[in-house]
Amino acid sequence: MSLGIVHLQPIVSLIAGILILIMPQLLNYIVAIFLIVSGILGLGLVR
Repeated sequence: MSLGIVHLQPIVSLIAGILILIMPQLLNYIVAIFLIVSGILGLGLVR
C-alpha cells in the first residue's frame, strides 16, 4: 500500500483536530500551516 497526497490530507486533518481539542491556542497556527501546505501542493510547486 502506498501513501500518497490523497491519503495524507485526511491524516493531517485528523491530527490537527486532535491538537486543537487538546490545546485550542494552537488553532491559528495549525490552520495557517495547513492552508499554506494545501496551497503549495495544489499549485504543484512540490511533488
